[in-house]
Amino acid sequence: MAEASSARARWWTLRAPFVVTILTGSFLLFLVQPMVARMALPRLGGAPAVWNSAMLVYQALLFGGYAYAHAIGRLRPRHQGLVHLGVLLLAALWLPIGLMNAQLPMGAQPALWVPWLLVGSIGPLFFAVSAQAPLVQRWFSVASGGQDPYALYAASNLGSFAGLIAYPLIVEPALAVHAQSLLWSGGYVLLAGLVLVCVTMLPRREPVAPAAPQASMAPDRRQVAHWIVLALVPSGLMLATSTYITTDIVAMPLLWVLPLGLYLLSFTVAFAERREVADFITRVAPITILLFGGIIMGGYQQRPLVNLMIALMLLFVASVALHTLMYRRRPAPDRLTGFYLAMSTGGALGGVFAGLIAPVVFDWTYEFPLLILAAGMLVPQTYLLGSLRNLWLGPHRHYALAAVIAALALLFGVAVTAPDGLSGNGAQGLLFIVIAATGLASIGAKPAYLAVLASALILFGGYRSLALSIEPGARVRSYFGVYTVRDGTGLRELDHGTTVHGIQLRGSVERERTPTTYYATGSGVGQAMLALPRLYGPHARVGVVGLGTGTLSCYARAGQDWRFYEIDPAVIHIARDTGQFTYLARCLPNPVIRLGDARISLENEPSNSLDLLALDAFSSDAVPMHLMTREAFATYARVLGPHGMLLVHISNRFLDLEPVVAAVAREGGWHVAQFNYRPSALQADASASVWIALSRDPALLTTFTAGDPDWTALHTRPGLAAWTDDYSSFLPLLKDF
Repeated sequence: MAEASSARARWWTLRAPFVVTILTGSFLLFLVQPMVARMALPRLGGAPAVWNSAMLVYQALLFGGYAYAHAIGRLRPRHQGLVHLGVLLLAALWLPIGLMNAQLPMGAQPALWVPWLLVGSIGPLFFAVSAQAPLVQRWFSVASGGQDPYALYAASNLGSFAGLIAYPLIVEPALAVHAQSLLWSGGYVLLAGLVLVCVTMLPRREPVAPAAPQASMAPDRRQVAHWIVLALVPSGLMLATSTYITTDIVAMPLLWVLPLGLYLLSFTVAFAERREVADFITRVAPITILLFGGIIMGGYQQRPLVNLMIALMLLFVASVALHTLMYRRRPAPDRLTGFYLAMSTGGALGGVFAGLIAPVVFDWTYEFPLLILAAGMLVPQTYLLGSLRNLWLGPHRHYALAAVIAALALLFGVAVTAPDGLSGNGAQGLLFIVIAATGLASIGAKPAYLAVLASALILFGGYRSLALSIEPGARVRSYFGVYTVRDGTGLRELDHGTTVHGIQLRGSVERERTPTTYYATGSGVGQAMLALPRLYGPHARVGVVGLGTGTLSCYARAGQDWRFYEIDPAVIHIARDTGQFTYLARCLPNPVIRLGDARISLENEPSNSLDLLALDAFSSDAVPMHLMTREAFATYARVLGPHGMLLVHISNRFLDLEPVVAAVAREGGWHVAQFNYRPSALQADASASVWIALSRDPALLTTFTAGDPDWTALHTRPGLAAWTDDYSSFLPLLKDF
């Protein structure tokens, strides 16, 4: 008994330094991702764009780190350690971690500048840290006399998940950006010390692994290609899920954390020493992909959180199944670095497909159903019943496949020819039962299963998207999201993701010039626009952040000077060039539009050059936090001058932004009033909205509100500090839902 306890103690003493080193490195690696994207926001703007581009940079740097780890694998382990310590020391020249001093030129796009800025700022550090995971696993195998190192990869991804979740939940709410940088830099020094400890545990005279007589057989090209594909699909599905849920389900702040976190957890499950959970999830994966794939494509906008949970569960199950298959086909430990290099290659290719190619090729998030179909093609399948196995392997299998195809063809015929297609809860429910039963019976027979899965993806939502894609001008996709133009009875609507970004009444010129939705005459911004002649005379200077359909332009009057600030060229094209919306054509032909991030554009405007600035720059429901900081409001104050007025739109389904504006107003010397607009049932073209009016001149604000009791004071939240470029957090602002 004592000998067994002593053996376990020796085993843990040997393994502990390597486990702690891997956990620390992975924690730092995924802590730095949201941290640096957060640092870039004030300079680059466009939160979703910054994050998507940053993810591609991270995957490319990860590939570089794994390639380096594989390249030095021909050296003796001790020499590998010395080389890697030298790389860590060289990368330390970039400490403390932060952004290099480079200003974004006017008109530059984050899609081009984020990669350059991030590689120059953190490239060497990220490269050095990313390489330590495969290296340390290889070293553990050598130091332990050949023990299986792959379980340490589970620990690696557990550390990655912890770092990712720790940032929004702990680090960002507790620390300013400067303090975050110092914390990470201290962690990097600790990591270098831990790597040194691991190096001292390596044998001094280890032969070069690939040249050793006992080296395992190298994998052939087909095996390497299979590893790459198995890594590509979950990586692409992770980014596609992030895009899909923020476009077609719910645009909650920080929602990208959940898909990436579950993706990382899937590695922990798939590479764990205990195989029960991974094997169970792999067995149920074909069922989950079939049922959840159909449900998520059908979608129920009235229950977005249910859709969200289904999409995340689908991603997790598919990722675990594919990573488990990869684990089952892993090579011997002496081929470990090549295995991880293939894995990182697939991860980078998945990111390129979902993050770069898909937004250019597709006008909707078609990459999401395509990757679901690819996952269904790759996951292992076993027949649910012995009788089904006999059916699909017996002499009548061709008849079974023909019956499945005939049933699917009948369903497609009904969907195309029926007056209402397969709409309605009853028809959808019946269709789901038929698809589910046919699909479950087909599990194990890949051609039949894939036919059913593809049919489910098309019938439950894909055909609606295809119909919009075929309709000229109905949908546009850009770097910043998916825009859909819909025609209703007597109106035309522009949707950005799940949020209405403008509605124009159709028919007479008078109707087409009528401001609607959040900008109706009774709204806070509507009242401000109507008060311009009274407040600033006939030559008022007006700026609007966020063009939308151009609705606010119909408040413009002769003699006034108007400017719009818009980050997305696609929005400008829809509002000005296509003729689908005629607000600009009817009310303000040849408008002045500044293309680029509004904060950067305003920083280049002269002081006291505007009288009124309307801030309405949400991407669906995502809040551009860099436009809500103390520094941003200082820019607004400079451009507006001492007697200017700022209108801020804070309507949001998920965040209570009132305390943020109250805090920044208090610290910046602004006087404020809020208008909560609730249109009557007779005002069908108007939408509920919340606008806040701010001015440094109390007399001007009093004149504007004119004692109207519906303009009320803001509610402050004790202890909530104003957002700054150095500190902000969404967590205290989340609403109950």
